Amino acid sequence: MAKFAVIIPAAGKSTRLSMKNRKKVFLELQGRAVWLRTAEHFTSREDVAQTLIVISPDDMEFFKEKYAPNLAFMNIEVVAGGAERSDSVRNGLARVQTDVEFVAVHDAARPLLAKEWIDRIFKAARETGAAIPGVRVTSTLKRVGADGLIETTVSRDGLWEAQTPQVFRRELLMQAFSKQGNLKPTDEAQLVEHFGHPIAMVECSPINMKITTAEDLRLAESALNALPKPNLLRPLHPFADEDKWS
Repeated sequence: MAKFAVIIPAAGKSTRLSMKNRKKVFLELQGRAVWLRTAEHFTSREDVAQTLIVISPDDMEFFKEKYAPNLAFMNIEVVAGGAERSDSVRNGLARVQTDVEFVAVHDAARPLLAKEWIDRIFKAARETGAAIPGVRVTSTLKRVGADGLIETTVSRDGLWEAQTPQVFRRELLMQAFSKQGNLKPTDEAQLVEHFGHPIAMVECSPINMKITTAEDLRLAESALNALPKPNLLRPLHPFADEDKWS
């Protein structure tokens, strides 16, 4: 079985969403912190050998004190973040075990995942070396000028909205970081694109949203109950109705 490490960047400033001086990843989503709901999708997987969360140095003392039991129980390593997202991921990558074959990077503020989606992305990464989830752009796109007026309608043909987890062979991601130069990528896929390696796009779901605003948090509260549920129970009778269990 291929080994995966998961890096969860959570060192952002949360400039668009914070409540009571708490950043969005520390806010509660149906009674559990957003970052916890995110991390638990990976810590229970047999193919994930290592889970690392990257925290701002300013939040480190608070984080370790408040979530010490969770970190110990879930076997999550805490890493100090950097000035930019790429710096934080680089710091996490430096702590990945050498026997790990693949590294997944997943936004701490994307807690609405399903096992079947992760399975597909991990499978595509094993086959191609690099894979990310996304959804096709379906809305009409407009380019707007600095004056707030529409300049043109942009074709949506071939356009996808990128999501996470973004998964790469460990050596590939390390090589891409070594060639980063002055590039300031908004995600790891852009860094690997810059390095010149092809990346597979895996169709996912709009439910896999990133919580950025207070409205997003309210939507996530509702969407949490709409996530696909794993089949935990199976019919005991060989002729039982399978439809009730699918």
